[in-house]
Amino acid sequence: MLKATLRSFLAHKGRLLLSALAVVLSVAFVSGSLIFSDTLSRTFDRLFASTAPDLTISPEEDLKEAIPSGTTATLPAALADRVARVDGVGAARFDAEDDGITVADAENESVGSTTGAPTIGTDWNPTSRSPVKLTSGHAPHGPSEALLDSETADRKDLHIGDPLTVIAAPGSFKVRIVGIATFTTTNPGATLLFLDPPTAQAKLLGSAKAATSISVDAAEGVSNDQLKQRVTAALGTGTYEYRTADEQAKSDVDQLGGFLDVIKYVMLGFAGIAVLVGVFLIVNTFSMLIAQRTRELGLLRALGADRRQVRRSVLTEATLLGLVGSTVGLGTGIGLAVGLIALMNAFGMNIRTGEMVIGWGTPVAAYVVGVGVTFVAAYLPARRAAGVSPMAALADAEIAGIGKPLRTRAIVGGVVGAAGAAALVGCVTSSKTASAASLLGLGVVLTLLATVIAGPLLVRPVIRVLGGAFPALFGPVGRMSQRNALRNPRRTGATAAALMVGLALVGGMSVASASMSKSFDDQIDKTLGADYVVQNGNFLPFPQEVTDAVRRTEGAGLVVRSRFAPIAVRLPDGKRVETSAAGYDPQLDEVAHITYAQGDTAAALATGHLAMDLDFARDHHVKVGSRIPVEFQGGRRTELTVGALTDQDSADGFGTQGGIYFGLGTLEQFVQGGQDSALYVNAASGVGADRLRAGLEKTLDPYPQVQVRDLADYKDLVHDQIAVLLYLVYALLGLAIVIAVLGVVNTLALSVVERTREIGLLRAIGLARRQLRRMIRLESVVIAVFGAVLGLALGLVWGVCTQQVLALQGLNALAIPWGTIVAVVVGSAVVGIVAALLPALRASRMNVLAAIAHE
Repeated sequence: MLKATLRSFLAHKGRLLLSALAVVLSVAFVSGSLIFSDTLSRTFDRLFASTAPDLTISPEEDLKEAIPSGTTATLPAALADRVARVDGVGAARFDAEDDGITVADAENESVGSTTGAPTIGTDWNPTSRSPVKLTSGHAPHGPSEALLDSETADRKDLHIGDPLTVIAAPGSFKVRIVGIATFTTTNPGATLLFLDPPTAQAKLLGSAKAATSISVDAAEGVSNDQLKQRVTAALGTGTYEYRTADEQAKSDVDQLGGFLDVIKYVMLGFAGIAVLVGVFLIVNTFSMLIAQRTRELGLLRALGADRRQVRRSVLTEATLLGLVGSTVGLGTGIGLAVGLIALMNAFGMNIRTGEMVIGWGTPVAAYVVGVGVTFVAAYLPARRAAGVSPMAALADAEIAGIGKPLRTRAIVGGVVGAAGAAALVGCVTSSKTASAASLLGLGVVLTLLATVIAGPLLVRPVIRVLGGAFPALFGPVGRMSQRNALRNPRRTGATAAALMVGLALVGGMSVASASMSKSFDDQIDKTLGADYVVQNGNFLPFPQEVTDAVRRTEGAGLVVRSRFAPIAVRLPDGKRVETSAAGYDPQLDEVAHITYAQGDTAAALATGHLAMDLDFARDHHVKVGSRIPVEFQGGRRTELTVGALTDQDSADGFGTQGGIYFGLGTLEQFVQGGQDSALYVNAASGVGADRLRAGLEKTLDPYPQVQVRDLADYKDLVHDQIAVLLYLVYALLGLAIVIAVLGVVNTLALSVVERTREIGLLRAIGLARRQLRRMIRLESVVIAVFGAVLGLALGLVWGVCTQQVLALQGLNALAIPWGTIVAVVVGSAVVGIVAALLPALRASRMNVLAAIAHE
């Protein structure tokens, strides 16, 4: 049996090739994502471990910033001298750093990264652990000299002697490049500007006595843990945070972890889609191979092979296919990881392929996925093969599944579908976001399973409709293509299911994204009342001088500031919630339209008062007049009175949990040195909007980090944010379509082999080559469109339910992108035509007499 199995595998290797490609793609994305994420993690582990001092002292931060406030926590620079006198300290130095600056060249163009990496201004105080070294020029001296990192200099074609403008919180200042610093380790993509320490303190932090941290080196023979204990004992707890080199490196890695996880999970998402769609392809392939080998399997049974041996034989073939696919997929995954590293390098993150990490878990995962998926997918066909009777050796081979009732599928599919529908109904009727989202996920999984299980039941009614015009348009060829698609509902359903999965995903996400866009448009139309909004391109805060410049702009009338700060509130139900609160100028009503359930803007922005979202207040038993303990950064605490409750469309009010905001006067009492996040600007009396915009753009030309946006620009910005998610979905769809095309090609190719004798007879009675190719193409098109119709119908239901979940967060508008849906249906027909090209060509080239004699 083993010898027969190996010979059978080698005899059918061509037919198994496309299934192997599905395994290769699945394994490639799994192994590639693991290699890439492991390489990034190891690279940054080395970077942070090699550059972290023995001990870092920084201001204690209890609140994490949900939205950047522009404030920089500092400690006294003189603390370094005090630390240096502690027993066990070898050296101590202060650091002055700001990662929120903007650096512009002589053309007022930002020299910073365009990938979201920060532009960091810091003091030049090189040590053996510095990530850079001076490679040309000299160190900066005085307030007008600076070093620039070599990668930024190369990218922006900057040289020693070139002028730069640094826009920092205390104000803008000019510097000249006097040297170039080159990274000795990985550059995570940041732009680095180095100043001499006094300049960094004065120009970046606004005080010659301030620092952002203290770096401490241990004396010889003193461990980092001992150093931490001694320094903590000398300075006390509760004011500063103390981190050893290992703890600091871990903290830095954790901050970067979100970015690395996003990449990893996106890649694994691609792998999941490849695995899911590949399962359908493998099941279909083995089902058809077994159908074609009915006589062969019957002969094996007649010669004495029992059911277990036949089943084991088929599963052995599947295991061999999985091993081959996994091996090739692992190699392909390594190549994919190299490509991703090269892509990251192109975006300014310098990662060496020579440092690529292939841990033991990667090949294990590759073979578990490849072999496991193939084995599981082949199990049902293997059981079907074990059921072949010895008498089948004496009969003509029949296609497995033809004529067998679909009663079991109908019952199972109906039960699973009913459970899925109930979950989706529960999702729509739920009033809690968490429970609605959970029911949505359950409903999506169950309805997908139900559609896959019951898909063959839908083949005959749906394809009769989709192919109903074929006989009239294409005559007998059209009628035969329609009947070919109907002759084996199981096969047609399994082939279409691969395409259905991808199109259901894109249908659902298209409805969700269109609904989000329309909801945001409606909210912007309803809420925003200013002529223009001045904002940073990355929604980061900007210095006070930008606000001053806008106010001085000719034609500018009212200017209302918006500023954010991290806070923690202690609510009447005992819960402590960390969030970001907004501060506004008193004239907020003139630039925004806010709906209040109780109170008004005057009460919300009055000194010592705050406003809160109505739903959040109800959930935590807050009423107008309630006194709420509020904690600001730096440990400052107060109690504020709830002056108003808002009833905006969004449950989170102004985009933060709780929708909390208050007057800027209240905020400035407890948070000094914050920066504005947005300016709402109205034109002065008698000044046209176009004239104001021209004046604002001229005023803000020296500040490349901020842009002027009107209502339409603001909507476009929101659409662009949503489009990023949609592009990812389209990429997943593209992968699903690639594998689905392989499935259609595989089905048609094996079907052509299966119908060799039939095709020969058709050719003998006068069917032309062109007609034969058309028949196969039409069969492919109707299968592809059937998959598209099922997928889009399922996706529309998912999308509508997703919108109901979003409605609980205030996104109430439902929008269905009919243009996208029509384009997908037309595209699926094109997919069907493309998938049929090779099988149709092969069929048309058959020798008629050899085909008739084929067994």
